[in-house]
Amino acid sequence: MKAYVFPGQGAQFTGMGKDLYESSALAAALFEKANEILGFRITDIMFEGTAEELKETKVTQPAVFLHSVILAKTLGEDFKPEMVAGHSLGEFSALVANGTLSFEDGLRLVSKRALAMQKACEITPSTMAAVLGLADNIVEEVCASIDGIVVAANYNCPGQLVISGETTAVEKACEAMKAAGAKRALILPVGGAFHSPMMEPAREELAAAIEATTFSTPICPVYQNVTASAVSDANEIKKNLIIQLTAPVKWTQSVQQMIADGATLFTEVGPGKVLAGLINKIDKEAVTANA
Repeated sequence: MKAYVFPGQGAQFTGMGKDLYESSALAAALFEKANEILGFRITDIMFEGTAEELKETKVTQPAVFLHSVILAKTLGEDFKPEMVAGHSLGEFSALVANGTLSFEDGLRLVSKRALAMQKACEITPSTMAAVLGLADNIVEEVCASIDGIVVAANYNCPGQLVISGETTAVEKACEAMKAAGAKRALILPVGGAFHSPMMEPAREELAAAIEATTFSTPICPVYQNVTASAVSDANEIKKNLIIQLTAPVKWTQSVQQMIADGATLFTEVGPGKVLAGLINKIDKEAVTANA
């Protein structure tokens, strides 16, 4: 079975999408429509901007989403997903790819999500850290033992987990992780504590926008971050998407479930090759490709 996967924030690079814009009339039209919806020329920043400009939250999330979704649309007849999944932000790309969301609604929600997250990040000093070389249950136990808010946020692959929370709690957790035998525990250069309780204000803001958006029955199931299982019911997809901002990204579990359900080829659609790398670490036998 053909599985298509969509990357999240962090996959962006200067010049992203420029070749698509120049080689496909459909892509160019969609990029111009995006400029109109967003109210600024995101294409100028994607194609010619600096890495610093691309890092702005209001730019990064829509840019990665646009690259993924427009690339999928240019695949035409070749694009026949039997299952989809996206990492964090990538779940919105996956939901456009499988027909749950329209291109326009997907972009509006991603833009809203980016701005809401930015606001939430400014309320309390918060951050994330990568923990390498520890079993998931040990990471969870260490987080639970720390005073303050710190939780497991991204289950990326076995031995690679990201924790998220208040800055002081994350720093204490990093020291405790090293003491527990972690190969590395390093603070990430991010603006805040994504996929943690610190995102509650953003979740509330985004929930209202998601509730007001039409979700259609998809052409194939999406393996959602929150459940790590196949979901095809539009209302259930909506409910899981609302929870996503404050819940962990169960990427390892999602990929394992997709393989158990018959995935034979994982094609990464969007900038970079991060997910293909993680999938190969989750299952050495998995066959991966890039669109």
